[in-house]
Amino acid sequence: MTSVVVSKASTRSSLRSRRWLLWGALLALVLALLGVLVFLAGEYEEGRDQAALERDAAQVASDIRGELIRNVQTLQSLHSVAPTTDSWATPAAELLTAHREMVRLEWRSNTHALLVHRDTPYLANLSGYLHRDQALPDVRQACENARRLSGPAFSPSYFWPLSGGQGLELMEMCLPVVRAGAPNGFLVVTYTLPGVLTELTNKAMLQGRGLAFTEPDGTRLALHSTVTSSRRLLQASILLDLPGHTLMLRMESPRQAVGLFPNVLTAVVGALSLALLAVLALLGRDMRRRQRAELDVADALAFRKAMENSLVTGLRARAMDGRITYVNPAFCQMVGYSAEQLIGTGLPAPWWPPELVDEYQQRLAVRLAGQTLPREGYESVFQRSDGTRFPVLIIEAPLIDAQGVQTGYMSAILDLTEQRRVEDINRASQDRLQATARLATVGEMASLLSHELNQPLAAIASYATGTLNLLQDTTQAAPQADLQLAMRRISEQAERAGRVIKSVADFVRRREQVREAVAPQSLIDAIAPLLGLQAKKQGIRVQIELAPGVPPVLCDRTMVEQVLLNLARNGMQAMPEGDPPSRSAERLLTVSVRQSRLQSGVLVGGLAQKSWVEFAVTDRGHGLSADVQAKLFTPFFTTKAEGMGLGLSLCRTVIEQHGGALTHEPFLPRGTVFRFTLPGA
Repeated sequence: MTSVVVSKASTRSSLRSRRWLLWGALLALVLALLGVLVFLAGEYEEGRDQAALERDAAQVASDIRGELIRNVQTLQSLHSVAPTTDSWATPAAELLTAHREMVRLEWRSNTHALLVHRDTPYLANLSGYLHRDQALPDVRQACENARRLSGPAFSPSYFWPLSGGQGLELMEMCLPVVRAGAPNGFLVVTYTLPGVLTELTNKAMLQGRGLAFTEPDGTRLALHSTVTSSRRLLQASILLDLPGHTLMLRMESPRQAVGLFPNVLTAVVGALSLALLAVLALLGRDMRRRQRAELDVADALAFRKAMENSLVTGLRARAMDGRITYVNPAFCQMVGYSAEQLIGTGLPAPWWPPELVDEYQQRLAVRLAGQTLPREGYESVFQRSDGTRFPVLIIEAPLIDAQGVQTGYMSAILDLTEQRRVEDINRASQDRLQATARLATVGEMASLLSHELNQPLAAIASYATGTLNLLQDTTQAAPQADLQLAMRRISEQAERAGRVIKSVADFVRRREQVREAVAPQSLIDAIAPLLGLQAKKQGIRVQIELAPGVPPVLCDRTMVEQVLLNLARNGMQAMPEGDPPSRSAERLLTVSVRQSRLQSGVLVGGLAQKSWVEFAVTDRGHGLSADVQAKLFTPFFTTKAEGMGLGLSLCRTVIEQHGGALTHEPFLPRGTVFRFTLPGA
């Protein structure tokens, strides 16, 4: 009850804080709205100025292009007035005087040879530093473009040095001359880019602005004017597209003084009015929500409490020092202590078995030092208040507060008692299934055992009959040596029969599953008598290959012997009589053992890598089809009329219980190899 009252008080305090935060948010919203309006006004003005500047730059480019076209018309009329070189010089000089942007006029032949030329009177000694032939490549390029276009063409601009360390950015224009329908050479005009900016633009439009020709990367080629202003500059760049060449025209202008557009005050008043209305609405809604919030918090606490009480998984919260801060009813029921008895307790925990206290404290110290265990959890053993013990699975994660600081650990505990009981039942069922499979194997081999036992029994009967005949012969005394030989042969045959019976009994006898270190040679020796019976009957040679230095394996001897025997018998059954031929060297079954190259990863705590031993059984049969391979390990699937279909399924189960793997692959040129691995002892 006390916790509920505290929760309600904290809820009311939180609501008051939220109201103050709401007022602050509204004020911030109004200020932000005003700031946004001022910003938008500035952006509007800047956008308007930028658009006007771009229009003016486009107008300047259009003016320059129009003036250059008019110059072309003037140059065409020049050849109409002065069709010969003698009469051409005077009109050309007058044209240069009228157009300051032109610094040189040339009349060249169809082969670009210079016929006559005139220089501008406004620039003395144009070729005083470099000879005119240095510009001939640009002239030829422009004239070739003009010939191809059948009209005027411009060359790329180039820098032409003058005496005194100065220079100009020049550009050639070539105009084909046609007289009476036949080419009559070229008229070449040399323009200065500064002159083009000065003479071919509107002076009134450029007042207070900067104008220049630039490269695409911003390098300035020719300058008409610059802007000196403390305000931020606006720039507009536009392409001046001429036949054969394109120039970049850049215009600069200082930004106009920022002024709010007329509707700002109206917008501000409207926004403030809407903000006040929103404040009133939010205040009323906040009052209504306050009561609902208190009810929601109480319902949420009740729901959380009911959810925690209904869980069958134990929950436990622990501070960084190991002190218990929370337990749910399921955990209390597990350990047999009440929540009052557990909350606040430290180390050692009441549910720790006394003899495991040191181990658990070391594990907890590692976890508190930051070396957390995997999120999939770890198993442990708890002790109830009545002394009984039970296995548990603990899944633990850091407990993080609202500020992102770790305050402890939250654990989920699962009782594994029922799971262990089911595992024991499954293990017992598996044992019975293994024993049944062994009995079935012996039943299938009954005819072989009968044949093998008949031989020593027949020999014993024969030797016994001979001995009786010697003893019943009264005419002469029985030779002592013959009697001893007969008795020795009887003893040997009896031992032989006993070994056969013992090998079957050892295989069938059900023993406790005890994993021990077993030498691979010992496993092979145990199944050798049974294996030899079937191999002898089918005319198959068995070859054992044991690599030197193979370590013992950690396994259940009986189960692994059954796996080896099943795989070997399957291999011999894959080679029926006559296939391969009886006298062929291919009627061979190979059982090989070697140390596997596969190594397991490093274990927790830095333990050394574990070695593996590989067993392989190879036959020379027809191999396995794709359909058989797909169902090979399916229980009760068999290709033999007398088979149960459990052999390979049980074999794989046994090997996987030992941590290994059972695989198969084709053996070339014919046959199949079954391999399985066991951990080294």
